[in-house]
Amino acid sequence: MKTRQKDRNNPPPEDPWNEIRPGLWMGGHVRAGVTGEEPVVVRREFDLVLSLYQRDHHGPPSDIEHHFAEMPDGPLSEAQIAEVERFAVLAADAVRAGRKTLVRCHAGHNRSGLVVAQALVELGLGVAEAIELIRRRRSPWALHNQLFVQYLESGLPTARLLAGLGS
Repeated sequence: MKTRQKDRNNPPPEDPWNEIRPGLWMGGHVRAGVTGEEPVVVRREFDLVLSLYQRDHHGPPSDIEHHFAEMPDGPLSEAQIAEVERFAVLAADAVRAGRKTLVRCHAGHNRSGLVVAQALVELGLGVAEAIELIRRRRSPWALHNQLFVQYLESGLPTARLLAGLGS
């Protein structure tokens, strides 16, 4: 399954991850380096890692709680939107419990942005406020996938139901 769109010319962030709100971090498997993309490896910086993209040897260690869901950077199926909802609840619950949580995808722009935005909604922010906060704290390129913004604006339960009509 193709999970990453190659036609995007947005630079990867310089930071491996950024704190969006206390306890909730957003990042990727790569970051901008001096000579191009550099790998980002998670070690023991977080209590919970939620990955929407995966590369071998990028962590976290096996004793750190880690959830993975294969997710395209494009239209999502009903089941994939349900996974976004599940991950957002996991992230919000972890933050409420004081656990340091990372949500990551390839560069830390879209898929992680979708989950983090929904987690912020679960934590009481409005959608527009959540998107603005992510773009300010992570990257102006975050959530540039307009379909993901539309999913958030319509509400993920509605987006999930609509995606199910097409299957």
